[in-house]
Amino acid sequence: MVTIKSKKEIELMKDVCKIVAEFYEQLEKKVGRVTALTHKAIEDAIKPGMTTADIDRIAEETMKKYGAVSAEKGYDPGIRGVPPYPAATCISINDEVIHGVPSNKRIIKDGDIVSVDLVALKNGYNGDAARTFLVGNVSEEAKRLVEATKQAFFEGIKYAKKGNRIGDVSHAIGEYIKSQGYSVVREFEGHGIGRDMHEEPEIPNYGRAGRGIRLEPGMTLAIEPMVIQGKPDIWELEDGWTIVTQDGSLAAHYENTILITENEPELLTIL
Repeated sequence: MVTIKSKKEIELMKDVCKIVAEFYEQLEKKVGRVTALTHKAIEDAIKPGMTTADIDRIAEETMKKYGAVSAEKGYDPGIRGVPPYPAATCISINDEVIHGVPSNKRIIKDGDIVSVDLVALKNGYNGDAARTFLVGNVSEEAKRLVEATKQAFFEGIKYAKKGNRIGDVSHAIGEYIKSQGYSVVREFEGHGIGRDMHEEPEIPNYGRAGRGIRLEPGMTLAIEPMVIQGKPDIWELEDGWTIVTQDGSLAAHYENTILITENEPELLTIL
């Protein structure tokens, strides 16, 4: 069942979502370029050699500073043989699509694209956002992929309005990705969010317009294009979490938590 949030619940979600956005502003100073907050290039503030565990520590410390915890850390998918998620964030590099597990052994190199997906939990509510960062001397092809992934989100939320349907959002995202010559990940999708990290409805990044539930004010949704430079086929690694492209092509991820209002959608995870 899709939940409609009260005014008080929305205020609590706005609070936790600001913490998520604050993390990305802090990471801008640590990594280089943050596609969430700016349309222009920023100066890289890191040399090759940082690990994904370093980023994970920055995220967890920032959430703690603002009275939140990671909703991802310890998350149990309920799948036999798959352990609870061990880290505060999901960090995926280059051909890793989503759910990369941070590690002291996973070293970020010059030219990498690094996707960071995190969910902050505070006062019983979740805020979810993902960005793909450009580290160092990134190729033009990689830059274009990251920018197209971000733009796909904004193409989708043009339709995230009262009275429209989920399919209108999904269709707009999918058509834009296809127009850019990329592939959409079909096995994973966006979702409702609130007291639970994953709530109804499911929000695919493709589909037919005019299908699905109608959007109503008070709905809070995590919309997240996951885009592959090559073919759409993916693998799951032996850790039970990390998803990679089968053909080794690059992948990018962009996500925000939004609120459906009487008018335009409100982006809760952007400062």
